[in-house]
Amino acid sequence: MSKNLLIVESPAKAKTIEKILGNDFEVKSCYGHIRDLEKDDMGIDLNNNYQPRYKVPEEKQKVVKELKQLAKKAKEVWLASDEDREGESISWHLAEELGLDPKITKRIVFHEITAPAIRKAVQNPRLINMDLVNAQQARRVLDRLVGFELSPVLWRKIGMQRSLSAGRVQSVAVRLVVEREREINNFATESSYKIEALFSANDINSKQVTFKAEGPVRILQQESAQQFLESCKDAEYKVTDVTVKPTKRSPAAPFTTSTLQQEASRKLGYSVSKTMLIAQRLYESGKITYMRTDSINLSETAMNAIQAEIKSSYGDKYYQAREYKNKNASAQEAHEAIRPTYMENHSADDEEGRRLYELIWRRTIASQMADAAFEKTIAKINISTNRDNLTATGEVMKFDGFLKVYNEGKDDEDGEEDGEGVLPPLRATQVLDFREMRATQRFTRPAPRYTEASLVKKLEELGIGRPSTYAPTITTIMKRNYVEKRDKEGVKREVNVLKLKKDNSVQKEVIVENTGAEKSKLFPTDLGMVVTDFLKQHFKSVMDYGFTAQIEEEFDEIAGGKLKWSNMIDGFYKPFHNNIEITLETAERAKGERILGAEAETGKRVVARMGRFGPMVQIGESNIEEEKPRFAKLKADQSIETITMDEAMELFKLPLVLGEYEGKEVAVNVGRFGPYVRWGDEFISLPRGEDPLTVDMERAVEVIGGKQVADAPIAMYEDKPVTKGKGRFGPFIKWQDLFINIPKGYNFDELTQKDCEQLIEKKLEKEANRYIQHWPAEKISIENGRWGPFIKFGKKMLKIISKGEKGKYTAEELSTVSLEDVKKMIETQVPGAFAKKTAAKKTAAKKTAAKKVASKKPVS
Repeated sequence: MSKNLLIVESPAKAKTIEKILGNDFEVKSCYGHIRDLEKDDMGIDLNNNYQPRYKVPEEKQKVVKELKQLAKKAKEVWLASDEDREGESISWHLAEELGLDPKITKRIVFHEITAPAIRKAVQNPRLINMDLVNAQQARRVLDRLVGFELSPVLWRKIGMQRSLSAGRVQSVAVRLVVEREREINNFATESSYKIEALFSANDINSKQVTFKAEGPVRILQQESAQQFLESCKDAEYKVTDVTVKPTKRSPAAPFTTSTLQQEASRKLGYSVSKTMLIAQRLYESGKITYMRTDSINLSETAMNAIQAEIKSSYGDKYYQAREYKNKNASAQEAHEAIRPTYMENHSADDEEGRRLYELIWRRTIASQMADAAFEKTIAKINISTNRDNLTATGEVMKFDGFLKVYNEGKDDEDGEEDGEGVLPPLRATQVLDFREMRATQRFTRPAPRYTEASLVKKLEELGIGRPSTYAPTITTIMKRNYVEKRDKEGVKREVNVLKLKKDNSVQKEVIVENTGAEKSKLFPTDLGMVVTDFLKQHFKSVMDYGFTAQIEEEFDEIAGGKLKWSNMIDGFYKPFHNNIEITLETAERAKGERILGAEAETGKRVVARMGRFGPMVQIGESNIEEEKPRFAKLKADQSIETITMDEAMELFKLPLVLGEYEGKEVAVNVGRFGPYVRWGDEFISLPRGEDPLTVDMERAVEVIGGKQVADAPIAMYEDKPVTKGKGRFGPFIKWQDLFINIPKGYNFDELTQKDCEQLIEKKLEKEANRYIQHWPAEKISIENGRWGPFIKFGKKMLKIISKGEKGKYTAEELSTVSLEDVKKMIETQVPGAFAKKTAAKKTAAKKTAAKKVASKKPVS
């Protein structure tokens, strides 16, 4: 008997839902999007109202074929992709590909994968909402237009890498990171002195305790701070006023996508993409409600469950019903905040899922709990000798309320807060026992660099992007090498502290503090800065925060049926395309150059700029008639915008010859894969982060010795040594030119002669079956592959071209085909593959190499 076919997005969700619906339904997954825009000619018909041309990609054809077969046999097909615009779009694509009529095909949505929610959805199906589909279609088309038209402009006008690309939301996100970095670089630190006095008084148990009071204002100069302390000698400190007032703190709203990403970053250290991956798993296994939402509403069912949980676990006094309202007027992606599906479930199974689930559970519970109540005390203290006042503040919690369960984290951007301690009982006219007064030098700080979470927060504040776009946006800008996430080490700084002691002596002390250390922050790369500057100069509207937010609002209008999507695209595209053509014709090439000065010995110009392989320093001009310029790559923590002349000249000390060891020259340098020690013809990598300029002969010999130990033979095979090592793809052994990965069944640390023989013989057998023909000197081979024979040319894998009318080559023919015929096949697919390099190029290469040797002389 035929069943109903219900199609969802993920296999995990399919299993959960099939258990709920029982025998009447077969639930299958489409594994996300099944169609995308064609690559050719953008996949958009510019002359026909921007109609998209969709194609099922190769990797999805098997899935679509299977779904078509199941749809034909099914009693009825139901579409149950996620409830946001992207999910609606997936349902529409499924209907199109499976030949379903969107006017009658049942579409169901649910916010949680629970039996009541699924059954309710099946009982109340709707049709595909074409307004939501068109909103998603408009976003996809617009982003394709921007990306496909802007990227070639970057290739032409910047051109450091063919991989350069631009995106509507991504480029604006990079701009935020770039502008914050420049704000930090241009920040002028100012110092001032903060006055703090320490007093002692009896607490409620008649025990003497020390508490702190702060001075009236921050004093700018050290001399003024010293004068203030001098003016406090022999002073009497009397309490003039004590104010006690109740305060309260309210819980935060339940999680949206953005606030979950921020809090998981602060409290758990999860990246934005990791948070979404774990949340997706929790949703698909029925643990939490839908995780892409900008709503902070809770359903009536959820509110009742939360109330019952609070009252049973904490008591009636901890419960306080609350309704939250979105500040964001466009919040309409989903119906409810992120919350546990069943409040009685306090935890999840796996470790990562458990930590995120418990965070969601606590935040949800806390949102319906009573305020935390505090009693705040403010005491004014008079200084008799100069009539200034000090202020002591303290806070006592009277009722923990929601804080029993949850306390919201804070970002660096929220500023530093001095924790308020508990004050002893104080009364007006009370004379205090003075201990010490300090004037401590404090320094102003720039705004901190963005974390992934605080960047999401900023994008949301500006109205840029929507819940489904935050994670992919951040992933994309890091993948494109416009932004990198890294730590920054702090620097030591001296801080002056003046102290007025109880004996009226004023003492000066200098302490050292570590400042500027940052962890997992977003730094713009030099490439990101150059691209941002170019786009800001030539494409102001695309890079404008307000304009990008306005585009998002127009997508919302399309989703609400108030705007025709093709009209919206037309209004954007025509001026944008005109701008593209003008820029291609008139814009100068961007290099991101910064002149640092002139080399002392030669007077040649020294400039920091972008090169083909990234940021570098160049000495001399690129002039054919003169000697070739010299180049040095910037270190990972250096930037074109901040590198100094001295730092730049340091880079040209490499390669640095250290001397000889066992008759071979020892030198240090930085190469494509990082810093290394060169010993004769051997290149030995230095540990990541080690500066080659700090390596002396003793350290170099230590590195060489380590390599010798690692390279010592562990076995022999056919009278030739077998060595072992660890590489990019894990542990391996090496015999002649063969690198053999070590399977899990072997103990890498204790490999025996027999183990090595087995591994080598298996590899040789595999290699024998691998090659049909092999020309090692030419770096050409015909090999057996998973999908049939192919040509390998260097690192390229190319097709076997057929014999035309005679059809495809047989396996026997491939074993006898000539090298010349194979080369012709390669030339067809890689034009110019065997073209000889010109003599001029060879001469230039020799000249450059000679220059490198010459550069060693002053520093050897």
